[in-house]
Amino acid sequence: MLEVHERKALLILHGKQALNAEVRAAVEARRKDGWQLDVRVTWEAGDAQRLVSEALQAGYPTLIAGGGDGTLRDVAEAMAQAKTNASLVLLPLGTANDFACAAGVPIEPWAALALLDVPAQPIDLGEADGLVFLNMATGGFGSNVTANTSEDLKRVLGGAAYFLTGLTRFAEVQSSFGRFSGPDFHWEGEFLALGIGNGRQAGGGHVLCPQAWVNDGLLDVCIVPAATDVVGTLGTFLSGGINGLQSVAISARLAWLEVDAPQGLDLNLDGEPMESRKLRFAAMPAALRVHLPENSPLLVS
Repeated sequence: MLEVHERKALLILHGKQALNAEVRAAVEARRKDGWQLDVRVTWEAGDAQRLVSEALQAGYPTLIAGGGDGTLRDVAEAMAQAKTNASLVLLPLGTANDFACAAGVPIEPWAALALLDVPAQPIDLGEADGLVFLNMATGGFGSNVTANTSEDLKRVLGGAAYFLTGLTRFAEVQSSFGRFSGPDFHWEGEFLALGIGNGRQAGGGHVLCPQAWVNDGLLDVCIVPAATDVVGTLGTFLSGGINGLQSVAISARLAWLEVDAPQGLDLNLDGEPMESRKLRFAAMPAALRVHLPENSPLLVS
């Protein structure tokens, strides 16, 4: 049971969710339980980082990130860069909610906010040339699908929107060439998709790193080589066929990974698109204290 003086938290809520009745009801319920739960709403880029800074300066011991994977990333990154001992609760309100789903965080706002009463524990984050990610960095075809799925389609179809977008973009599929190196690991060649995971899934439920843990101090790497049967391989990827995909994928678990893609590579870090030719990824062990379910699938004992 938390002490009375610790029952204080700030919810950083994505602006699109400002009128969400379920969120409002969940916040009011937590207040009735004795929590001082204050709310701030984002309006434009940079707001989440600014609100994290203001909350930490004001002495909030717990922050809540309310939004999609991008909002969770923004808040987690700002907290990690501040090297704070404050803890984070995830309130998943996006289309995919990939990290929350893999971690077993409830989608219902009232149930997610119940995690305020569960002790926080340190988890890892991922870092790519100074940019922090909570869930996964993806490259190749998968990241293109995520980046090109329209907001209208996501609003109507939810996570299925990524699958539909992927089906419509088969004609645009091109492999990329890359060189990958890490501790006792080296691979180079043409590949269709890349996942560097702290979490297990991305792009609306596509599981690329099924064995990833968030507290092992390592990143899971999944490289899907370009195969003769491109359509079949991508069909397996888009349909979530884990066993089929893993049978052809190059997998590793590493503390760091350097990627050299001479022709350039489109990447997506928890919803944040970027392009680069050379990148170094690294695990950030125990970088952030997060309230996850005690039986979360992402925790290794």
